[in-house]
Amino acid sequence: MVPETVTDPSALSSALETLAAAPRLLVALDFDGTLAPFADDPAQVGALPGSWAAVLTLQRARDTEVVLVSGRPLEGLARVSHAPEGMALVGSHGVEWRVDGHDEAALDEDERARVDRVGAALDEVGARFPGVVVEHKPAGHGLHTRRVGAEVAAEANAAASRAAHDADPDVLERGGKDIVEFAVRHVTKGDAIDRLRELRGADAVFFAGDDVTDEDAFRVLRDGDVGVKVGEGDTLAAHRVADPTALTDVLKQLARVRFAR
Repeated sequence: MVPETVTDPSALSSALETLAAAPRLLVALDFDGTLAPFADDPAQVGALPGSWAAVLTLQRARDTEVVLVSGRPLEGLARVSHAPEGMALVGSHGVEWRVDGHDEAALDEDERARVDRVGAALDEVGARFPGVVVEHKPAGHGLHTRRVGAEVAAEANAAASRAAHDADPDVLERGGKDIVEFAVRHVTKGDAIDRLRELRGADAVFFAGDDVTDEDAFRVLRDGDVGVKVGEGDTLAAHRVADPTALTDVLKQLARVRFAR
């Protein structure tokens, strides 16, 4: 685990210079808390202008692909990111894909029934805790507690966990920043990175993320890849920056050296 201190900028800069020389580069980025600061209303967030400009520059660089890999549902990710049509998107922690112009999020009949059962159980929990919000996603649901205090959040999370597992004993539960998610597919951002690497024949991967769920992606990075943790918390990433604003400078450097090679 990387200590909770910001990485030596020279070490990260050197790693980016080496990464930029890869023949084929995959740049995978979380959205909330990484490209965009958090907000009480998730529908009102937007990528920091400097970071987004760097992302679009990287998207135009030769033999480089940018993919947004988020826990948001695919439709919501496309809406808040304003990603251009040609940019690949992966939503719901790897369940939903918009790659090469094709959407992929097929659940079978049994999975859809499981999603409905878990959703109904969580709605009952949400109704008992004012300020707690249940977000319904194609392959699961999230319980948001950003608007309530720590004691209420802990009580609501415990109730949601019991209810979800009673409704579906095989549901996948994962915690994040002010959210607990319950999914019917056991798919992670790490699975998404592995699949994207293979699909694109990438020689190296850059990944940046801020949340617990991003650790699955950091876990599958290999020698020659670069992982950047945004903000506090234990991490498997080799590098860390303080916040999304600090990540802007990292993305600008990567875009500059990659585009100029």
